[in-house]
Amino acid sequence: MKNKEARISKIPILLCIFIIFLGSIYYRNFFKPKNTLELYQELAFDKSFEDVQKKLMEKGYEDNITEEDLNAIQEGSLYKPSQFTMLEYYDKTFVILTTPGSERLKILSVTELPDDIRQFFSELVE
Repeated sequence: MKNKEARISKIPILLCIFIIFLGSIYYRNFFKPKNTLELYQELAFDKSFEDVQKKLMEKGYEDNITEEDLNAIQEGSLYKPSQFTMLEYYDKTFVILTTPGSERLKILSVTELPDDIRQFFSELVE
């Protein structure tokens, strides 16, 4: 009888853990931008600079966007969204242009960066 009561008392705890797990999956899949177009929409239509810093910026990188940057994005008109991936090897960096806003990435072009531009991007991440 005590074993049955002990198992029943664990049900609310397990249910809470299960709900938290499903909630985190739901939040990650439905409330975070997954591609370039969704990121643009978040930036262009979010009214609060603090919300953008809190929701979209990685912790520790909040200072990499200014309120002026956000205003420029919101006031400008979108010409063409582009989505890039950079692959850095020992002495070469390649920029891969991929399809924006699609479920699966498809490569549109691959270009090796010149040394001065490669240096510029290397300094950005330091």
